[in-house]
Amino acid sequence: MNRRGECSDACVPPWRSAPSAASDVDPLSSPTGIKWSQMSMLRRSRLDSPIITRVAQMMRATSVRIFSIFFGKASKRHHDRRRTVPYMGGTDRVFLLHLRLARPQSMASPLESCWLYLIAHFSEFQLATIGSFLIHESAFFLSGFPSIFLERSGLFSKYKIQKKRNTAEAHKKCISRLILYHVCVNLPVMLISYPAFRYMGLSSSLPLPNWTVIVSQIIFYFILEDFVFYWGHRILHTKWLYKHVHSIHHEHATPFGLTSEYAHPAEILFLGFATIVGPALTGPHLLTLWLWMVLRVLETVEVHSGYHFPWSPSNFLPLYGG
Repeated sequence: MNRRGECSDACVPPWRSAPSAASDVDPLSSPTGIKWSQMSMLRRSRLDSPIITRVAQMMRATSVRIFSIFFGKASKRHHDRRRTVPYMGGTDRVFLLHLRLARPQSMASPLESCWLYLIAHFSEFQLATIGSFLIHESAFFLSGFPSIFLERSGLFSKYKIQKKRNTAEAHKKCISRLILYHVCVNLPVMLISYPAFRYMGLSSSLPLPNWTVIVSQIIFYFILEDFVFYWGHRILHTKWLYKHVHSIHHEHATPFGLTSEYAHPAEILFLGFATIVGPALTGPHLLTLWLWMVLRVLETVEVHSGYHFPWSPSNFLPLYGG
């Protein structure tokens, strides 16, 4: 065993050695039919930078203490149990996943079966970057287009906050700018920030986190995001920043759902920090990150829709929408 605690080839236990070429399917994975060639996609790369690793450990320890104060010891125990995952070797993860999946498929929940398919066919990098981008775009445009339809058709006009309507040219300009900003700003940020999320403990492996952990983390994200976004938004309303940056977001005096992310690229980066700071501190499971992303998109689209319905969440949640 070397100084970093890694076993050499001589001390690798028999169960950790990969099967021969003649037996591509490992006996432990026979109930699922997952091949070693597919499982190898699950192995995470290890970037051995002692300084960055130490900083990540300190930040994670601090976030765990803060998180446990708000949501109790159960979430902390779950978080501490997952802390060992990023420092395990790839073969260890494959073996643990084999043990997890050795049970019959009929015992796995539909969500676990779907998640198993994703992690068996795509790498974590692909899921955390391209997958997150596609989920964001789907949630954003599918929730944003109905407000354009309502505005053009005149349906539910009595619930419209401002009676003035946007023109078709304004809708077209907004959509084209959004596609440009999302592809040229959002996607590169997701690609570049992946290593940082990995250092902070982002996980995509089975088992999936308990629902209590998911709910408590998302509540924490909403509270933290609301605090950071509020002060960031106030800064953007200072004279110089409003004139050169934030005024773009207010080009549409009559908002509709898609205008929620219509902003200057600098504002996208500045206020986007409020959305990712919570997940960056806690290192959630990728499923939790996706769910938080969808809920945050639905919130910002709804408050920019230009409509106030009796069933709007703001009628029931005092802090909803800022």
